[in-house]
Amino acid sequence: MKDVARFLSLGKYAVAGVSRDPKKFGNQMFKDLRKKGMDVVPVNPKTDTIDGVKCYGSVSELPSDIKGVIFMTPKEETLSVAREAIAHGINDLWIQQGAETKSMIAELEKENLNLINNECIMMFWKPNGVHSFHRFLKKIFGGLPA
Repeated sequence: MKDVARFLSLGKYAVAGVSRDPKKFGNQMFKDLRKKGMDVVPVNPKTDTIDGVKCYGSVSELPSDIKGVIFMTPKEETLSVAREAIAHGINDLWIQQGAETKSMIAELEKENLNLINNECIMMFWKPNGVHSFHRFLKKIFGGLPA
């Protein structure tokens, strides 16, 4: 939980891979995090704005006040985008479930990072509804990070 707490204390974040499609989870997650008060900006090379917020074409274009990146990227793109974030000076990475592969996580674990994976940020940033219930179940069955 120390790594999760560190990540959640950073202040300003980017969500890489936010879909333009409002029906997709990445888009819904981005909007929900904003509604819950998280200071997030979208990253998607195919649009200028999402939900009225300026969208960055790549992680390397992010302003210096972005301290963490949440990944919703296709798993075959996540490693290259993560390396781009590291090269840009961002060492706090949250890789959402489905955006990772075991080999990619193994590669990133070789770096000096605050790397969170196999967890859903929606269970940790002011969870409600189904995410609150999932967190409760993980807590009961010992599945929350140590």
